[in-house]
Amino acid sequence: MTTPHYEVAIIGGGPGGYVAAIRAAQLGKKTVIIERAALGGICLNWGCIPAKALLKSAEVLRSAQKAKKFGVSIGDVSVDFPAVIKRSRQVAGSLSKGVGFLMKKNEVEVLAGDAKLLGDQQIMIDGETRISADNIIIGTGARPRPLPKTPFDGKTIISSKEAMSLETIPEKLVVVGAGAIGVEFADFYAAMGTRVTIVEMLPHLLPVEDEEVSVELQKMFRRKKIKALLETTVEEISVANQQAIVTVKNKAGEKIDLDADKVLVAIGVLGNTEDLGLEEAGVSVEKGWIKTNHFMQTSAPGIYAIGDVSGPPWLAHVASHEGITAVEHLAGLNVKPMHYDNVPGCTYCTPQVASIGMTEKAARAAGYELKIGKFPYRASGKAMASGETDGFTKLIYDAKYGELLGAHIIGAEATELIAEIGIARSLEATHEAVLETIHAHPTLSEMIMEASGLALDRGIHL
Repeated sequence: MTTPHYEVAIIGGGPGGYVAAIRAAQLGKKTVIIERAALGGICLNWGCIPAKALLKSAEVLRSAQKAKKFGVSIGDVSVDFPAVIKRSRQVAGSLSKGVGFLMKKNEVEVLAGDAKLLGDQQIMIDGETRISADNIIIGTGARPRPLPKTPFDGKTIISSKEAMSLETIPEKLVVVGAGAIGVEFADFYAAMGTRVTIVEMLPHLLPVEDEEVSVELQKMFRRKKIKALLETTVEEISVANQQAIVTVKNKAGEKIDLDADKVLVAIGVLGNTEDLGLEEAGVSVEKGWIKTNHFMQTSAPGIYAIGDVSGPPWLAHVASHEGITAVEHLAGLNVKPMHYDNVPGCTYCTPQVASIGMTEKAARAAGYELKIGKFPYRASGKAMASGETDGFTKLIYDAKYGELLGAHIIGAEATELIAEIGIARSLEATHEAVLETIHAHPTLSEMIMEASGLALDRGIHL
């Protein structure tokens, strides 16, 4: 029996894999994608998309609760939690079907099952079907990392996946980890009425963000009665009758017991590298991640790795870009190598947080003399009219050449506003160029222009 042969075989149908498949098809490559669960991967089915649907429900609830401030009376407001969860799942399901349509449209063959590399560009699917390919792209993603000695039980000690589909609103929730996932779920469940406590071993919420942003978010979370125990570690979690006692230790060495209906562990991810036949195929793994170069090539000729399985940053938009880079490289195009110094990071809590480039601390450590412009939402006409006056926009420039080193935004629509900064940095725009670009009025994006003006001591509205 003849082994089916493809020019490109992609293992994993997430935001890296399916985008790579479409690009390969566009370049005329006979392409197959192998997915063991649902097209769209974790991001679309159990990550980015359904989580944002949940957060939108929280946003609508909060808007309804403060409607009277806008002169609108809507009576009592309540939450139909099963309906909130159902809508989130429907959004994910619809988009997953959409990816399936894109595969058919681009004539990408889809095979269901677990794939394993056999060497010599051979792949076995579910131990039964063998295929071969000129080039193989591994995009198997990652999964939530459990606490040491405390595995997920899926009921009381849960990951983000279970947090997206709870049957009822927990009365008390402990969130371990204050990165983007932990912060987003803390914010969502607080909106639903849950008493939330965040436990973070580092000194700030969203530890990778600019320190001023993290401090501002902590203030806003405090107003929402979200409790944050910072510089605090989890010592032990005991579960009895589906109730948890989380024993934590603070920086003073004091131990505190927290009781909770659910414990959401959001401390990072582990690469899905097991049972792939990587060793047999000659693919090197380093610290749990597939090792790649800037074109996403692995140590094995003709095999690429993209997305979360190839290591940080663990972001869907990075995976998609890596997928296109890998495909264009294997196709022999003059592709630019991957660089990660202009990748936007976004957190979709309320207020939103978005950043790109260097933090102020990192820029100073690198030896730059800085010009910094910081413009508050409360001074924006559009923000005032919209009732969204929390937060600020902060731009960091090199004082010598005017290079835009980084941007940090906390406030309404921050995750949309950050794209302008990404383009500006790609084009090597200076503070003068940003300031002299006419921005529409009234818009939130004017804050970027205003912050540039403040960096040059030419601020108008502050």
